[in-house]
Amino acid sequence: MKILGINDSLVDFSGEGLAIGLFEDTLELTEDLKALDAKLSGLVSEIIKEADFKGKSGSSIATRVMGMGFKKLMIFGLGKSDKLKFEAIRKVAGNMAKAARREKCKTIGVSLPVVNSNPAGTVQAIAEGIELALYKDMRFKSEKDENTVVESASLIGFVGQEAAIEKANIICSGVFLARELVAAPANVIDSVTFADMAIELAKTYSLELKILEKADCEALNMGAFLGVARASDIPPKFIHMIYKPTGTPRKRVAIVGKGLTFDSGGLNLKVGASSIEMMKTDMGGAGATFGAAKAIAQLKPDVEVHFISAVTENMINGNAMRPGDILTASNGKTIEIMNTDAEGRLTLADSLVYADKLGVDAIVDLATLTGACVVALGNDIAGLWSPDDAFADQLMAAAESSGEKLWKMPFEESYFESMKSPIADMKNIGARTGGAITAAVFLKQYIKDTTWAHMDVAGPVWTDKDKDYNPTGATGYGVRTLVDWVLA
Repeated sequence: MKILGINDSLVDFSGEGLAIGLFEDTLELTEDLKALDAKLSGLVSEIIKEADFKGKSGSSIATRVMGMGFKKLMIFGLGKSDKLKFEAIRKVAGNMAKAARREKCKTIGVSLPVVNSNPAGTVQAIAEGIELALYKDMRFKSEKDENTVVESASLIGFVGQEAAIEKANIICSGVFLARELVAAPANVIDSVTFADMAIELAKTYSLELKILEKADCEALNMGAFLGVARASDIPPKFIHMIYKPTGTPRKRVAIVGKGLTFDSGGLNLKVGASSIEMMKTDMGGAGATFGAAKAIAQLKPDVEVHFISAVTENMINGNAMRPGDILTASNGKTIEIMNTDAEGRLTLADSLVYADKLGVDAIVDLATLTGACVVALGNDIAGLWSPDDAFADQLMAAAESSGEKLWKMPFEESYFESMKSPIADMKNIGARTGGAITAAVFLKQYIKDTTWAHMDVAGPVWTDKDKDYNPTGATGYGVRTLVDWVLA
């Protein structure tokens, strides 16, 4: 769709729908809105009064109008003016876009206030909210969606903000890639087709690409990753994509994503509440990693970024790893397998060793790693662990700016005691309690020197409800936080 900034007044706007935001604590009409109210013979004031509209966040009213350049007037609550942030603007813009589609408006005018005297940031948030909310994945539908498609949005009072709109478009393109990867079933996205996607992405955006085959991984002694992969009929792929800026980079970083295209649980088969049918989403970390790669390649920051994922599936056959087996990771550490369903940390172990050897300034990994994190934080919030508080604060700031919910969790290294094995260096699971923490502490064993953080994104990579700017399904969580962090 097309998004542009215009200078039209509310009275002069021409399109099918006009969406206006009003604060809860200042419901008095602005001068522009007073002029529109007068033009409509007091209709704006009347519907606000009749609907008992208070301007609360999430509230809205809509009415048909006559004699104007638009046919539908929609008013949305912004909440209290002192609470207005970019995320609130993102949400209301998304709700405006969905209302336009519901009201069968192909073209919409959007009137929203500037946040923190930052028009560029405001426009980026509005554009992101609109584009993300209108996303529909129709790849696997045999019939076309008959609902109205919103074709354009005019941002009133924001002329000259083309760069901010373009930035939003680019970031959303990365989010959409992540959504499509996560939502695709395992018979569409497996390790081979994932690698094919990476090849096409690298070709399109002139990125460096290395794909390590099984023999290459064996040569690097990636016993943990290959232990997971050995029961799959589909060959594993270790993907390393690199974005390099022109000139000397101001920093070099690595993003590592868990890439389990399907997780059966292995011999510890997922049953009952484990929702095995949803395990196509177990590559949500890899989806975010390469969604961020797509956006970063277009934004061209002065930062060198390495995008890494050990991609495979966790299946069952006569060659499957067994509970009690001992695997050796590429840093020589041995792991006693106590549960074959704790496989993501095994693939990440070799991925982190590989990333650590690159000599980058910082590494962040993203993984749909534990149900324990979902129990602790619910479906909307990812957990963050790092032994480096300053680095954790950088990621928290990026999440706050991008509107993705992230919560800093305790990094309690003493919990490693519960993972000690009498016959190997460690077990692949710890005590029943604190499972998300022990998973993070496990991963730390594969980082030697580099500043590092771990994000458990098991909850927010998928939503079962259409809310704000996240339609039901894959959310593309993590892309916007990663991009914000790289650009900072």
